[in-house]
Amino acid sequence: MSNQERRPSEERVCTAQHPPPCPDTELLLPREVPLGGPRAMPVLRSLPNKNRRMIGAWCFADVYGPTDLTHQAGMQVPPHPHIGLQTVSWLIQGRIHHRDSLGSDQLVRPGQLSIMTAGHGIAHSERTPRHAPPVLHGAQLWIALPEGDRHGPPAFAHHADLPVLTHPGAHVTVIAGDVDGHTSPARVHTPLMGAQITLAPGADLTLPLDPDFEHGVLALDTPLDLLGHRVDPAALLYLGPGRDEITLSSPHPARLLLIGGTPFTEDLLMWWNLVGRDHDEIVQARADWERDRTGQGTRFAPVPGDDGPALPAPELPTARMRPRPRHR
Repeated sequence: MSNQERRPSEERVCTAQHPPPCPDTELLLPREVPLGGPRAMPVLRSLPNKNRRMIGAWCFADVYGPTDLTHQAGMQVPPHPHIGLQTVSWLIQGRIHHRDSLGSDQLVRPGQLSIMTAGHGIAHSERTPRHAPPVLHGAQLWIALPEGDRHGPPAFAHHADLPVLTHPGAHVTVIAGDVDGHTSPARVHTPLMGAQITLAPGADLTLPLDPDFEHGVLALDTPLDLLGHRVDPAALLYLGPGRDEITLSSPHPARLLLIGGTPFTEDLLMWWNLVGRDHDEIVQARADWERDRTGQGTRFAPVPGDDGPALPAPELPTARMRPRPRHR
């Protein structure tokens, strides 16, 4: 998925009857961002946020839909570049057609994971295919690559079969890392986890957590009351390290994403679709994309099968950009 902002920035259980917010939590409210150029589809972005830019190595979180596609084109994101990250595409309803400069051509379905590793540089497109189901609903997340891996070769993997934990009234699909002894086949480069949790009305689910991780709960379709916060759809509740379990419940059917990881210690410079470490690196990657998107270079190869024009990069800010830590 592409960041289409016109001015992209650098980027314990409470037991009282009516509990106040727990002190090691923070509610990250989303903002609406257009996605996809002239036929933009709105998405809600909760990460990066003003004061907290990361949860573990997770550095970006968008929720889109549920959107009725009867009279619109859905997701139409032309070829665009990435460096220094992994993209995690996760669908709840609908279909997305992924193509990239490696030649990958993959139809993404609900409950299946597509994970793309940008490394030194990759280009891809994401489009709602013709004859797709009438509703589109999903999430796109990015994982920052650490210094030792971010200059490596690009890669793409699709995992149709993921571990699923079944509890009374709840299902847990392990997207990345390990959850309660069940491990995703996806390759990641820092200690982290990610899972979709589906709750039946009135179900209570307690899951073990790694106390070295910080975590986040991203509501997908139903407001959640959790640790003294109301977490509306597309909002993200941050949970500080030190927890060894979490209990989730809802009076209504609910789906959410649980993400986490060890705090990322490297300062990042996030601009547009590029995750780097300093101003000059971002400037060079932008210049390489502007050259390569017209077929003049080699860092970002064309995306086979996508005949639409590639996205031009936004103008750089007039001031020199600076890397930033994971939170203020």
